[in-house]
Parts: sequence; structure tokens; C-alpha cells
Amino acid sequence: METSLHRQLKSYYAPNPDCEEITLGSYRIDAVDGDRLIEIQHGSLGAIRDKVRCLLKNHDVHVVKPIAIRKYLVKRKKKTGEPISARFSPRRGSVFDLFDDLVHFTNVFPHPRLTLEVALTIQEEHRVVRKPRRWKGKDYRVQDRVLRSVEEQIELNTAADLLNLIPGKLPSPFHTQDLAKAAGVQRWLAQKIAYCLRNTGAITLVGKEKNALLYEIAAQEQAAA
Repeated sequence: METSLHRQLKSYYAPNPDCEEITLGSYRIDAVDGDRLIEIQHGSLGAIRDKVRCLLKNHDVHVVKPIAIRKYLVKRKKKTGEPISARFSPRRGSVFDLFDDLVHFTNVFPHPRLTLEVALTIQEEHRVVRKPRRWKGKDYRVQDRVLRSVEEQIELNTAADLLNLIPGKLPSPFHTQDLAKAAGVQRWLAQKIAYCLRNTGAITLVGKEKNALLYEIAAQEQAAA
């Protein structure tokens, strides 16, 4: 089921309502702006990988990946009931959350006709209480997600753009612990960042130190810098 967040973002990016939900061949496009096709993807980028690859043969495609840098959590006992709690989640998202999903999209991005935009947003997440379960699981289900604001929009077109998200200067060579420290993320996410940078050609594998893989920035990216 389409969320309020998805509908709101379609309206945010489409020039007017007539440019939303356009049929193109066997595909339904979220929005069209001139010759540019816009896809809003809150879910996995891997889910639209084949669709985007097909569309890129004849069109410029703009994929928007919304990331919640803050979430306001609203919980109800029933779908239409009054809220029983409402608060901001202590967890904060960042642009680096992109890489947790981008690992499933590196065989499409980068592409000369593709722009990948990270929309850093503040969202509301509406939850409905679930009955207790015998096995471990969430005590709620997400009923809807609502856009509060778009705080920042970051457009990515090349492997160099991904590399430029990393603040500061990495040592040469570097391993994922260096990457984790530079980006201010946990090691597991730094490993996914390294995977994406390597698969898009931004960095190259140059060796190993004990159990840690060593990387260097690719020559063409160093020249561009």
C-alpha cells in the first residue's frame, strides 16, 4: 500500500499533478519532469534495479532515495484511535544509510543518464500496537509514514560523488576501520561503503593486512581531485 510519504514526495518532485503516475510502456512512473523520469524509492533500490536499467536505455532517470534523519514516532492502540504516545526517536539517520541499500544497485549506478538523489528528511512514523507474540518481534506494525520536511537534497551522478561523501582525507592505503572513523559510522556499514566504492570504481583493492583488506583511491578519482 502506498504511504503518505510516497504521495507527498511525488507531489514535491512533479511539476504539477498531471505529471504524476504516468504510464510508459509496461511501467508506471512516479513523476515526469520534461524528458526526465522520476522514481521515488523508499524501499530497496534492488526492487527497482531492472526497471531503472530498462528505462535508462531511452530516458534520463532521476531516482530519489528518501532517508529519515529524524523520525517522530506516533503510536496508537487502534488504527483510528487517539495516540497513546508521541516522541522523536533517539536514532538519527545520515546520508551514509544510503550505502546499506546501494550494495544492491551498483550494477546500475553510475550511469550517464542516471541521477541518484538522497533526500534527507524528517518523517512521522505512525504505529499500531500488536498483540504480544510468543517469539521475538516488534510489538507494533507501521501503519503509515508521513513527510514533515525535506532538509537536504544530495545528487549523485558518478563514483567520485560517492567518494566525496566521505569527509576528510583517507590514509593510503586504508582499510574499513579508517573508513568507519572518517565517516563516523560503525565498521559493518563502512564495509558496505567500501563494497560500493569498489564496485563503482572509486577505490581499488591493493592488498591485505592480517584479516583487513587494503584499498586505495582509484587513479582517475585522484586525478579528478
